[in-house]
Amino acid sequence: MIVQAKVVVTMDGAPIENGAVAISRDRIVDVGKLSDVAKAHAGEEVVDLGEQAVLPGLINAHCHLDYTCLRGKIPRQKSFTDWIRAINAEKAKLSADDYVRSINEGFAETKRFGTTTMANLTAFPELVSQIDAPIRTWWFAELIDVRDPSRAAEIVDLAVGQLKSQENWGLAPHAPFTASANLYRRCEKIGPLLTTHLAESREEISMFRDADGPLYDFLKEIGRDMSDCGLGTPVEAFGERANDGNRPYLLVHLNELADTDFALLKKCDVSVIHCPRSHAYFGHSPFQFRKLRELGFNVCLGTDSLASNDDLSLFAEMRALQEEFPDVSPENIVEMVTVNPARALQHERSLGKIARGFAADLIAVPVKSSTSIFEEIVGSKEPVSWLMVGGRNLG
Repeated sequence: MIVQAKVVVTMDGAPIENGAVAISRDRIVDVGKLSDVAKAHAGEEVVDLGEQAVLPGLINAHCHLDYTCLRGKIPRQKSFTDWIRAINAEKAKLSADDYVRSINEGFAETKRFGTTTMANLTAFPELVSQIDAPIRTWWFAELIDVRDPSRAAEIVDLAVGQLKSQENWGLAPHAPFTASANLYRRCEKIGPLLTTHLAESREEISMFRDADGPLYDFLKEIGRDMSDCGLGTPVEAFGERANDGNRPYLLVHLNELADTDFALLKKCDVSVIHCPRSHAYFGHSPFQFRKLRELGFNVCLGTDSLASNDDLSLFAEMRALQEEFPDVSPENIVEMVTVNPARALQHERSLGKIARGFAADLIAVPVKSSTSIFEEIVGSKEPVSWLMVGGRNLG
């Protein structure tokens, strides 16, 4: 099959006007000018997408599809801790069937907005076998042992048993305030890929640094051992738990960072996942994007969940980042949903670009001018008109 379009945005060099991509089964076998590709692959079926840009499918580096059904259910709260109480109350109303339906609805929505790969955290890894994911999915078991740290190994091992048959999976100790050191270390011993929430709120800072604040009080009430509080920042608490600095992590949020945290993070192999609209929903401190980039961190974008967002569009996340950081080039922003998350997922040689040997994960968006192609991609507000995953045309 040959897919041709007004422009092919490879993320592996300059966009190709009047370009084409040749696909065999689930892989890209050629990319270039239409005339060259058509000549090299004469006789192949041609799909003409017309006045559109073909680009790599987008990669959502952080999402919770469990909570698609909570869209609009949780009003803005006075504090992050109040939001935790509110989401826990809503979750208590849901059944296993509700969660399966929520995940499937989330997949349908994220696909409409051009996402072909997702890092999805689920609190219910036992339900994954009931889901037929339509896009490429990394399933991360979200793990919490705050009420009984003695069960850390049991919790991790059970989740591994439920996910290990999946093609792509990992482990997600939820956060240092809900996951014990033993749970983190068990995950590091077993998990092929790891992600965790870190330094998400000012209340997390108050808890770990000052042994004070609403999050500290809430967790103390439910029986958490608070002896690790009053000792330093959340990043320092993470460093105490994640004792193997060579294990790569996808660190989600990093909204509230102290100056001393950057040196600690540089010692670790981490990618940073920023969720711009969820960040705005909670009113966190300004995201230290420029400093993270200057220090060489791999920054990616995610949508978080619909318990704190309006939809699952990575285009909307790109626009939100552009609004907050107008000096960042649109091309760099598109990298944060293509090549950067591919690197975070350790698949930079198969995802995030249109290149020979890469997975045939492609999308198309309407464009008017090839000279402002990245601006038009970031500015795209409609569902994508065409999407392919692993060589399968999904519409």
